Amino acid sequence: MITKPDKNVARKRRHARVRKNLFGTAERPRLNVYRSNKHIYTQLIDDTNGTTLVSASTVDKELSVESTSSVEAATKVGELVAKRALDKGFKSVVFDRGGYLYHGRIKALADAAREAGLEF
Repeated sequence: MITKPDKNVARKRRHARVRKNLFGTAERPRLNVYRSNKHIYTQLIDDTNGTTLVSASTVDKELSVESTSSVEAATKVGELVAKRALDKGFKSVVFDRGGYLYHGRIKALADAAREAGLEF
């Protein structure tokens, strides 16, 4: 019997392949994205210390969106993480798409973060 391939296993394999070349520092942290069916989460991570510097997601109270699993919600999360990063003094980041294809919600988040002032 042939089993259906697990999409998350394939995503984690892609993510590991991408991550071996990406590294976030204190000056240029890694903007990590995780996408679930209902929500989207982002973090700015300093890999040298292993700490999260800034985070934003559709679960945040200050983010008011109708649907948390939409492109509009991802856009608002991108703007929010960029605003929080700029407030903490981070202008340049390394974008880590988390093994997801660069389209849809991931692309909307990245574009919104760029427009709000982050450089990557």
